[in-house]
This record gives sequence, structure tokens and C-alpha cells, in this order.
Amino acid sequence: MLKTTTVGSFPKSEELKSARAKVRRGQMDKAQLKSLEQEETRNWIRIQEQIGLDILVDGEQYRGDMATYFAEHLEGFKVSSLVRSYGNRYYRKPIAISEIRWKGPITVEWFKFAQGLTQKPVKGMLTGPYTMMDWSFDETYPNRRAFCLGLARAIHEEVKALEAAGAKFIQIDEPAVSTRVEEVELAIEAMRIVTQGIRVQTGTHICYGDFEKVYPQILNLAVDQIDLEFTNSNFGLLELIRKVPFTKEVGFGVVDVHSHRVESVEEIKASIHRALDAFPLGKIYIDPDCGLKTRLKEEAVAKLTNMVAAVREVRKELGVEALPNP
Repeated sequence: MLKTTTVGSFPKSEELKSARAKVRRGQMDKAQLKSLEQEETRNWIRIQEQIGLDILVDGEQYRGDMATYFAEHLEGFKVSSLVRSYGNRYYRKPIAISEIRWKGPITVEWFKFAQGLTQKPVKGMLTGPYTMMDWSFDETYPNRRAFCLGLARAIHEEVKALEAAGAKFIQIDEPAVSTRVEEVELAIEAMRIVTQGIRVQTGTHICYGDFEKVYPQILNLAVDQIDLEFTNSNFGLLELIRKVPFTKEVGFGVVDVHSHRVESVEEIKASIHRALDAFPLGKIYIDPDCGLKTRLKEEAVAKLTNMVAAVREVRKELGVEALPNP
């Protein structure tokens, strides 16, 4: 029990970031870039296995922004020039210029590549329709609901393709859900479309918003697990959850991905015990607050190494072992 995993992204090497820039400028062939992306993916699969994580991710070495990547592979989008997201971070904002359609697998090849490198399960990972809608310009649909549900139907096809390819766990990230309280029901409606008929385990990741304003409504999201950041918010969500019990599996964030500081094993153990006080043991998955792509590689590895060590010590204290992988 207390399976360990991560939310999805890992840091990119300077070599890979430079190569991606060269391809954009027409100075490198895309085949060369893909070869480098594959090598980086191999490295991160190997690192995760060495650390001892239970459920792995491909590390998203082939993706830039989580919305733009999918827009580039869906029919109906074009991509803008750089738009400021927050601080000094920018992304190329998608623009819906016609009806959005799924035109073929987007992540399946990379999922199969990563899964072929390990005997442990690798997550399928997608950006959800509500977040895609919220982070895009719309020049096509009559309103936000129509745009969101159109995206949901397209992303549903990708979820089906991942399931057919053998994914045992599919994560549909929706970080924007907790930022617009008035539209939480739309996000719920869209997720029902995305996961309809899917038989494998599904989850969603939500972070850094007004979670207290969308809880307990988000328990109606049609997924098996909701992954949340707890450490960065100083575990304030736990008081809310104690008032209205959580009804799904929880991904419990125990390391802060916005801090260079590496949490100690004892500190992470204390965080895990907080989780045990609030959720049933068999429904807790331990992971970082969010993706680790903004950390230095050594920071990401150190945080995960201490996280896995802490989980092993807690398992030993409780006299439990991790359940077999799905």
C-alpha cells in the first residue's frame, strides 16, 4: 500500500532544450530531436526504477507546454506567438480556428515507447478539456461550454487509444478546475465525456487554486483518483476534507515542487502520517505536489529518493507492503 508515483513532468537537460530551440529555428532535423527525446526518456525511466517508484511516467521530454502540445496535434487549432503565463514564464497559446477534432493518436507512441522500457506500469498522461479550453483563445465556438465539450469528445478518443495500447492508469490533468469556481459543473460534465466507457484506472491532477471553493463538488469528477498538492498549501486542505469525507483515491503531494529545498525523510514521513489521519490507507498514493519540470535534475531526484525512502519506512512501521502493480 501507499504506492509511489509522480505527477508527470521531469526537468529537461540543457542539451534537449537547446535542440528544441534549434528545431524551431530550422537548424536541426526533427528526427535528431526525437532521438534525443527518446534518450532522455530512457534516462528518466531508468532513474525512476533506481529510485524505486511504483508507477512511472514518461517524463514528458517530448512536450513543451501542456496545452500547446495537444493543440499542435488536434485538428482545428493554430498556435499563437508567446503569451505570458505568470512571472517570467511564457507559452504559445492555442487558438481554436475551427471545430476541434481528434485526428489520430497523440501520446500513444510515447506511452508505448516508455512502457517498453520497464516492467512497471507507466501512466498515460493527458491535459483535460476544461484546462485546454481555459488556456486557449476561441474563434469558433458560441460559448465556453461548447468549446469545452468539443475538446472533451476529442480527448475521449485519445483516452480510448491509450487504453487500447495497454495503459493501466490514465491521468487527465485539470489544473484550471480550481481557478474558476463558477464553472466547476462544466468541468464535471466534460470529464464524464472523457472517461465514459473507460475500464482502466483514471485520475486527475488539480493544483494551486481555490480548492476550498470547489470542494466537495469535485468529488463528482468521473475519475477514480484526484491528485492534489498538500505541501505547498501547508496541508490546509486537510481541515476541509475532514469536514466532508473524501470519496475517491487520493494522490497526496508530500514534496513542494516550487522549492529548491529537498525535504528530509523524516519531514516526508510526518506528511504521510497526516495523510493516514485523513484517508483510508488503501486509497492513498504518495507523490510530489505537481510536475517536477521546474526543478534542477539533482533536486528532482533527491526529492523523489527521500519520498520513496519515507514511504518504505512508513510501510515497515505499519507492517504493510505495496499491493501488486495493476
